Amino acid sequence: MQPAPSSVQALGALLMRQKSAFAAEGAVSAECRRQRLQQVIDLLVRHHQSLAQAIDEDFGGRPAGFTLMNDVIGALASLKHARDHLQQWMADDQRPPFAPYDQLGAKAWVRYQPKGSVGIIGTWNAPLYTLFSPLASALAAGNRAILKPSEVLPRTAALVAELCAAHLDPLLVAVVTGGPDLAEALTAQPFDHLVFTGSTAVGRLVMSNAAKNLVPVTLELGGKSPVIVSPTADVAKAAFSVAVAKATNAGQICINPDLVYVPRAALEGFVAELRSAYCALNPTVAGNPDVVAVVNARHLARVEALVQDARALGARIESMPETAPEAADERRRPLQVVVNPPEQAQIMHEEIFGPALVLLAYDALDEVIAQINSRPRPLALYYFGEDLQEQQHVLDHTLSGGVTLNDVMMHAALHDAPFGGVGASGMGHYHGREGFLEFSHLRSVFQAPGYDPRREWGLLPPYGEHYLAAMLAQVTAD
Repeated sequence: MQPAPSSVQALGALLMRQKSAFAAEGAVSAECRRQRLQQVIDLLVRHHQSLAQAIDEDFGGRPAGFTLMNDVIGALASLKHARDHLQQWMADDQRPPFAPYDQLGAKAWVRYQPKGSVGIIGTWNAPLYTLFSPLASALAAGNRAILKPSEVLPRTAALVAELCAAHLDPLLVAVVTGGPDLAEALTAQPFDHLVFTGSTAVGRLVMSNAAKNLVPVTLELGGKSPVIVSPTADVAKAAFSVAVAKATNAGQICINPDLVYVPRAALEGFVAELRSAYCALNPTVAGNPDVVAVVNARHLARVEALVQDARALGARIESMPETAPEAADERRRPLQVVVNPPEQAQIMHEEIFGPALVLLAYDALDEVIAQINSRPRPLALYYFGEDLQEQQHVLDHTLSGGVTLNDVMMHAALHDAPFGGVGASGMGHYHGREGFLEFSHLRSVFQAPGYDPRREWGLLPPYGEHYLAAMLAQVTAD
């Protein structure tokens, strides 16, 4: 077993070896792709306990059950769906030739070919899922890959590297470990495709680096995903769904709700329902093994600073539950709900990514839509309500990476629908057939007929007297 490459030189050499192996292999059969996906599936199934333990230790408290659900089972679902459907995705797509060749025996089709070697940079909040879910799409498309786990979780990164080195051919799937310098070097390599999950600010740097080699990118970023609670909504149901979301990974999820818009008349009822629902999930915080800790002190300080800035500007803060950490090194925190902060508050503009939430009272739905549209495009949007016309109005007048209606975060679990952002929340997709297409080159093929009539029809030089008239006759609006 070889250690994961950590130097820029080793990374470059590894990529070149992968590219050479890809070129030498030629077409990758469906059976070969299935076998490669199965190897990754077997790795996760065999080592799920040690992976969950490493993540728990890195977080300083993360339930094994949640890691299994979110990271292991989530990744397995992507891998298995790709394994079971890739053969039908691979089939050539027949296309009609243009006239008159369609009458002369010509054929045309689109074939889906792998691009080559894909670089995948994962993140710390879903350390296995953000590596292995896009890997499912990349392998289904016949590619090879180099993964870089987040350095924020050092035990997890080291274990992923160790397990992949032990169970996978590095010329097919390799892992490199290191900090931001290595990530920057990785994005500057001439990959055939890059996948990055993380912040919008870093996503811009990744895209800039990739542009130097004209490398296509899939960016899964984030943003301030809004929730619209309609006057027709079941307030208790909406509050429960939001509470579950904020209790999930302590809000450290890219599609977690950041801003919740509630009708002004329903605001206090929503706060009460949210408190009841959240405290039923997490009646205590300090030492509660069901509560996920904020990943490290730096991230905790950032979230707390957002809340304190809003407090200093006069916003009301509701703590759910009303308890304080018992130990100085305790990073589990209650949910901090910031009610109606002023627009200049930092929490109105920065992605929270932690156990905090903004509640905003509104009077008219179109005002909410205008506010949402004034901000960068979010990764997700959520609507609660029973008015189908209003629901359609929201869908027609907003744009986000994905949408869940009358719940939150559920759309990301769809195995056969694309997952990705738009605008500042990202570009490109993985999951399902769209993920397969993302990592495939769509290659048009035209097969000419045995007979070419152009010369006898006067369509080749030297042009006859009727050529121009024949061309002009085809310039029509029909």
